[in-house]
Amino acid sequence: MHGKKLSDDDEIRRVVARLARPHRSGGSVIERSAILAEGTGSAAIFRWITDHEGTAELAAPAAPPRGLHGSGFGGGVTPSRGPARYVLPTGALVP
Repeated sequence: MHGKKLSDDDEIRRVVARLARPHRSGGSVIERSAILAEGTGSAAIFRWITDHEGTAELAAPAAPPRGLHGSGFGGGVTPSRGPARYVLPTGALVP
């Protein structure tokens, strides 16, 4: 799909089904990096996920580093780049 614009709901569903894998919730999970690798179709995929009750998986915040090389010496914690994965509910990939 690299570079091909996605527009049809069934076509996007097929792409999402190809990229997704089972999630412990019973639904499916898809990595943000896999979506972005689809190129120009990634915006349509993100919209499709949102339209089908998909949610960003919230990552647990990392504990601040301690010790000699911790944030006490200006290291700081890098800000999050956004969710790494999106979770779709059970049945979202069924046409």
